[in-house]
Amino acid sequence: MLFKQQALLRQKLFVLGSLAIGSLLYLVARVGSLDRLQPICPIDGRFRSHGQDEIPLRALQFKRGLLHEFRKGNASKEQIRLHNLVQQLPKAIIIGVRKGGTRALLEMLNLHPAVVKASQEIHFFDNDENYAKGIEWYRKKMPFSYPHQITIEKSPAYFITEEVPERIYKMNSSIKLLIIVREPTTRAISDYTQVLEGKERKNKTYYKFEKLAIDPNTCEVNTKYKAVRTSIYTKHLERWLKYFPIEQFHIVDGDRLITEPLPELQLVEKFLNLPPRISQYNLYFNATRGFYCLRFNIVFNKCLAGSKGRIHPEVDSSVITKLRKFFHPFNQKFYQITGRTFNWP
Repeated sequence: MLFKQQALLRQKLFVLGSLAIGSLLYLVARVGSLDRLQPICPIDGRFRSHGQDEIPLRALQFKRGLLHEFRKGNASKEQIRLHNLVQQLPKAIIIGVRKGGTRALLEMLNLHPAVVKASQEIHFFDNDENYAKGIEWYRKKMPFSYPHQITIEKSPAYFITEEVPERIYKMNSSIKLLIIVREPTTRAISDYTQVLEGKERKNKTYYKFEKLAIDPNTCEVNTKYKAVRTSIYTKHLERWLKYFPIEQFHIVDGDRLITEPLPELQLVEKFLNLPPRISQYNLYFNATRGFYCLRFNIVFNKCLAGSKGRIHPEVDSSVITKLRKFFHPFNQKFYQITGRTFNWP
C-alpha cells in the first residue's frame, strides 16, 4: 500500500514538473514572439523613402537574421524585391582614428535597429585600385537594408589619407562623419602594439617603441613615425575641413567609450538624428574580458574579438612625458576646432 502511494506521488510530481517546464517554455517563446512583433515605435519620419510605410523598429531589429542570409548570397532577386531590400550608400562613415575604437563604435551603433553596418572595412576611398572600380562597386559592398535604415561603414585609414576628403565629398557633400579619438600617446602605443603582435605572430623581430617614437639623432619626437603622425589629430582634421563644415563631424571619446559607453552612444544617436533606442540593457560589463559586451536581445549577446584590448608593453616614462608634451599644443587646437575638450595630459 505504501509503495503504491509513493508511486502515485512520484507520478503526480512528474506531471506537475512537466506542466511547470512546459509553461516556462511557453512564456519564453511568447515573450520572444511579442518582442519580435510588438511595434514599439516607428522610425523617425526623416528616414521615410518615397512615401513608403514605416517599419517598426523591433521588426527591423529581429529581421537582421534575414539580412544576414542576404549578405551571404542565400537569397534570390525575387526575395530581395519582395522584402523591399536595397544596398544603400552609407549616410555616415566612421573615418577614424586607427586604434581609437572604430570597431567597438561600429558594433555598438549596430545595436540600434535603424542602423545597418558594413561588416568589413571597404577601403574604397583610400585605395586607388578600389576607387577606380567606381561608386556602384562600392554600393555593392554595402549590406542589404530597408530603405528606412541607415548604412554605416568604417575605414580608419580614411582619416589620414590625403585624397579621401575630396572623394567622399564628391559622393555625398552632406554625409555625416564620425571620428573616435583616444589620448594621443596611448593611441600611438596601441598602434605599435598591434603591429608588434603581427610581427611576433610571424616570428619576426621589431624595434622597441622608444626607438621608433624618438629620433636617435635629435632625441626629439620622430614625426616620421606613422603612429606618432596619426595621433596629431588636428593636422588631419584641418584637411577635412577644406571640404566639410565642422557641423558634419562628431567626435567620439574613445577612452570614455571603453569605461562608460552609453552616454557616448546617446550623443551619436542624436548626431545621426536617430530616435534613442540603445539603453543600458544593451551593454553589460564582462569582468573576464575587462570591457563592455553587447546584448541585442534575450538570446543574442556579443563581445568584441579577443584581439581587442591588447596589453601594452611597458614604455619608458621619460618617452611618455616627451610625447605628451609634444602632443599638447596640437590637442589644444583640436579642442578649439571641435568644441570638445578631453582630459588629456
